[in-house]
Amino acid sequence: MRSADQNSEGGSRSKYGKSRAFVSKYGIVIAFVILCLILSISTKGRFLVIDNVLNVLRQVSINGVLAIGMTFVILTGGIDLSVGAVVALTGFVCANVYKAGWGLLAVFVLTILCGGLIGLVNGYFVANHSLAPFIVTLGVQTMARGFTYIYSDGKPVSKFEGNFVEIGKSSFLGVPVLVWILVITFLVSCFILYKTKMGRYVFAVGGNLNAALYSGVKTKRVLRFAYVYCGLMSGLAAVMLTSRVSAALPQAGQAYESDAIAAVVIGGTSLSGGKGRLWGTIVGVLLIGVITNGLDLLSVSSYIQQVVKGAIIIGAILFDRFTNHANG
Repeated sequence: MRSADQNSEGGSRSKYGKSRAFVSKYGIVIAFVILCLILSISTKGRFLVIDNVLNVLRQVSINGVLAIGMTFVILTGGIDLSVGAVVALTGFVCANVYKAGWGLLAVFVLTILCGGLIGLVNGYFVANHSLAPFIVTLGVQTMARGFTYIYSDGKPVSKFEGNFVEIGKSSFLGVPVLVWILVITFLVSCFILYKTKMGRYVFAVGGNLNAALYSGVKTKRVLRFAYVYCGLMSGLAAVMLTSRVSAALPQAGQAYESDAIAAVVIGGTSLSGGKGRLWGTIVGVLLIGVITNGLDLLSVSSYIQQVVKGAIIIGAILFDRFTNHANG
């Protein structure tokens, strides 16, 4: 009799464990689908129309690129608060290089490399001097924002002409070019993260830094790589933003880091590092974009939207803490 009870109890626990694992892995997708259905009904069909869907995809593309870079950093157990300021600073590099008559390829390469260089500064102090990522990237954020205002003298650079403007406004096969850039970035990042040694090392360092070190992993190199990659993504986002708004603005990128971090955490990447998935980050980006778009369609105040976003971030962190504690 006792054995039967134990088997029944064990079966119940097994089912509960499977259900919990399913919710932990696919809960964000379920929430996204439900949200889309609710918004479609509440906006009386204005949400799920092709023009609005493409508009949402165009809007989230920049945050998507930033969030992909942020995923690499958070997987190592770190954080990068400088991405928004880096977008602003490299945006002026992008604008001035293009205004100087450089070709489109050179504009992309130089802007992205500038972002990577700033990421290297972050990675150097985090990896080589064991400084807290929060403090390092906060300091770099402040410096980058200051350099932006010095570089620009507080004035925007605008009036672009030619193919550069078309990047942010044109479409290919009916899909905005910015979305294609996000898709390509996602595929390349997936290859790096899941098909290369460096990608496996990123997970290893985030899971247990000391264990990775004793296993022969060059942890400092891995940490530097994660921050450099995040910086490269910030430079790419700067090109996308500058082209989309046809201007480089000194105040650009404000609060971009919070949206990127929110998307990563909502997508299931643990803030403690070592666990996460890029496809979840993309779903997190889409979720935030859909919420913003839906609230706009419902004429909800932007102030209330900030409250909603903040609540979502806290909820995602609590869910992350709950699932980690339960799995532990």
